[in-house]
Amino acid sequence: MKDMLVQVEPLIPALRRYARALMRDRAAADDLVQDCLERAVSRWHQRRDGSVRAWLFTILHNLAVTQFRQTTARGRHMSIDDAGEQELVSAAAQEQRLIYRDVLSRLARLPEEQRAVLLLVAVEDLSYADAAKVLGVPVGTVMSRLSRARERLQQEMDGAGLGNVVALRSLK
Repeated sequence: MKDMLVQVEPLIPALRRYARALMRDRAAADDLVQDCLERAVSRWHQRRDGSVRAWLFTILHNLAVTQFRQTTARGRHMSIDDAGEQELVSAAAQEQRLIYRDVLSRLARLPEEQRAVLLLVAVEDLSYADAAKVLGVPVGTVMSRLSRARERLQQEMDGAGLGNVVALRSLK
C-alpha cells in the first residue's frame, strides 16, 4: 500500500490538469480524478509492469470517454438550483408526434410518382434537375408532379383540420 501511495501521489496534480482540460469544469474534473484514483487503488493488483503514470492517464482518459458517451446518451446534467425557467420548461411532444404520424399517413396516400417527387425535392432537398435525373423524367414533369403532390397533400391536411402544419418548400 505504501508503495502505491509513493508512486501515485506525485501524479495527482498532473491528473487534475489533464482532467480539467478534458472536462472544462473544475468539479467534474475533480470527480473524474477521484474515480480514476479509486479505480487504480481497487485494481492495483491488475496493473502490468511499466509506467504507473501511463496506466493512470489511461484510466483517466477511458473514464472521461465513458462519461462523454453517457452525457451524450442522457443529456447534460444540470443542478436544479442552477437551472433557469427555460431549462425546466419543454413543450409536450405528444401532439407533434401525432401530427407527424398523420402527415406521414397522408403522404403515403399520394400516388407513387407524386410522393417520390415530393420526398426528393422537399425532404432530400434535391433540385428539380437532380430529381428529374433520379426519376428519369423531364424537369417539367417533376414540376407538375410536385405541384399536384403539394396541392393534394394540402387538401388532405385541410380536410383533417391540420391546416399549414408542414411548411413545404415553394417553387425554386
